[in-house]
Amino acid sequence: MKSDELLKLFGVSNQLAEHDLDRVEKVIGYDLGRGHTSIISNDDAYYPQIEAEIRSKAAEMAPHYEVFYSLENTIRRQIIDALEAVDKNWWDDPQNQYVPANIKTDCENRRQREVDMGLTPRSDEYLDYSTFGELSQIIKHNWTHFGQTFSSQKAVERVMSLLNNIRGPIAHCSPLAEDEVARLRLAVKDWFRIQE
Repeated sequence: MKSDELLKLFGVSNQLAEHDLDRVEKVIGYDLGRGHTSIISNDDAYYPQIEAEIRSKAAEMAPHYEVFYSLENTIRRQIIDALEAVDKNWWDDPQNQYVPANIKTDCENRRQREVDMGLTPRSDEYLDYSTFGELSQIIKHNWTHFGQTFSSQKAVERVMSLLNNIRGPIAHCSPLAEDEVARLRLAVKDWFRIQE
């Protein structure tokens, strides 16, 4: 495994360890002094309408969101770096040899919707408007450029599918069952393992 991939795995593992420490602090009711306090819990005077149980569940879910956010954006960066190494104008390729036309159109439309709503566009990179499933399709579509990075196309499909399923509860503000927390941890490890 490359040193930058080991560093990324270390970072994600650290986030998971921080989550475990957060849980220990909550269970024993003691602040370990790590400086991890919830913004909402510090602003109780401004958010009295939000039940303590909901805030508590949000705090439990926050580390999972952080891990997934980091991983999803790492995958996007990997795609951008790999395709820019082949063609600096990979997104604008008129033959759509790097990004299927339907994905390109959907991403461009999502960005335009933000502009039309008067929102600040989240990114200048159209790939940042792709769904997790679309990221998987782009990797498969460009397997000639990713085959040297990943051990198996089927492994990429399996891990990406698993991550996409786990992403649902995280992205839609639902609690993640303990089994799914374990599955998320394994999927993150699997993602980096298939790059060894």
